[in-house]
Amino acid sequence: MDTKEKEVKEESCECGCKDENKTCECHEKTKKHDKHHEEIKKLKEELDEKNKVIDELNEKIKYHQAELINYRKRKEEEVSNRLKYANEDLIKELILILDNFERAIRLDDNNLSDELSKFLKGFKMMYASFDDVLKKYGLEEIEAEHLEYDPNTMDALMTDSDKDFKDNEVLEVLLKGYRLKDKVIRPASVRVNKIEEENNDNNEEGEDINE
Repeated sequence: MDTKEKEVKEESCECGCKDENKTCECHEKTKKHDKHHEEIKKLKEELDEKNKVIDELNEKIKYHQAELINYRKRKEEEVSNRLKYANEDLIKELILILDNFERAIRLDDNNLSDELSKFLKGFKMMYASFDDVLKKYGLEEIEAEHLEYDPNTMDALMTDSDKDFKDNEVLEVLLKGYRLKDKVIRPASVRVNKIEEENNDNNEEGEDINE
């Protein structure tokens, strides 16, 4: 018989073991195969479970990393703002001194021979130097006179009605307002024009048809 045919017959023959108490070679191979299959299945399940845990941990890590980045950004922004407006309280106090300088200067009648004018000349020089120093630290005057009233930068302390000017126009700055860099630290106190609309229909007197 050909060797190849013999091998095929041996592979295709069924187990002829009839003794249940006796373990033949083919039974032993089947048991080993089933055992290996169960072990592989168990290992695969454990691997899937571990991969699931790893994925969950990776998501948690990403979440905490994002939280840390946002926290750092918030802290950096807070520190930046603190540094940016670090002198705010001091400059607010210095503005009051600036106000006093301006009140004194307004007393000048521009008569250069007058003793008061000579005295205030030194005040004007000090005021100019003081104002320049504050500007270097980011102080900026809020322009208001003859501009439209802006509630974000102005306080309307008084109103008037003047037809020579536009409605809602600032007629007078009562107290200067200031910004520190881009922040309003004192709004300008102003007098605003409010033109009252006349209602001709209600005010006109009707003609007496009996006359």
